[in-house]
Amino acid sequence: MKIGFYQYRPQFGRIKANLNKVLKKLEGIDADLIVLPELAFSGYYFSDRSEALSLAEDPGNSATVNALTELCSRNDFHLVTGFTERADDKVYNSALLIGPDGIEHIYRKLHLFNEEKFWFDAGDIPLSVQEVRGARIGIMVCFDWVFPEVARTLALQGADIICQPANLVLTYCQQTMLTRSLENRVFSVTCNRFGADKRPQGELKFTGRSQLVAPNGDRLESAPPQREALVIMDIDPAQAHEKHITKHNDVLADRRPEFYRTLIEH
Repeated sequence: MKIGFYQYRPQFGRIKANLNKVLKKLEGIDADLIVLPELAFSGYYFSDRSEALSLAEDPGNSATVNALTELCSRNDFHLVTGFTERADDKVYNSALLIGPDGIEHIYRKLHLFNEEKFWFDAGDIPLSVQEVRGARIGIMVCFDWVFPEVARTLALQGADIICQPANLVLTYCQQTMLTRSLENRVFSVTCNRFGADKRPQGELKFTGRSQLVAPNGDRLESAPPQREALVIMDIDPAQAHEKHITKHNDVLADRRPEFYRTLIEH
């Protein structure tokens, strides 16, 4: 299976320009699954909730989604992309799984980072796994990395590959995702943006360094911190079916959930 990421620098508020950049870059690419950054077309650093709503789109009636679907159809691949989603009077930091026939799944970010709590509604769609060409795909978004329960839940649901659109400003995630892959024995694809959003309220700088990680925790590919990068590589998703970390230790089967009740009681 050919999977990868496209790391780039979205321009704040310029949805059409950002979309055209993606369409041009990915046209003709030989891949099965490509991950794009968080909030890939709107930009990230909103001044307030009303601005986020003004740049959000209903995925069921979106020129952006239509163009991405056509891209997937022409090139016979799937995308996981960050998306500023509007649903009536709510706005979500979402990720869409799009294939040649359109949207196959929507995930709404469960764990909002810092000022995102002022702009977005918290995600309300349960974690789940989707199938893409025989591989099982789980989705998380950026700050979800802080919560190991997210990756573990996806692994328990059978994920082979965890796709993570991101707009990372902290420096810990890329290293932590090596552990998330290892402790769950899954592939992970973190697609981060680079550059900065310079807004009236301040500036946020993003760290780049998108990566693809193997189930043994090895970093297979990594992008530079401040440069565009398109990476596609061959993997065997079946490697994620082997959950043994030693001959006698299976990272899922050896769990003792009867001793983890505090996780759901507090």
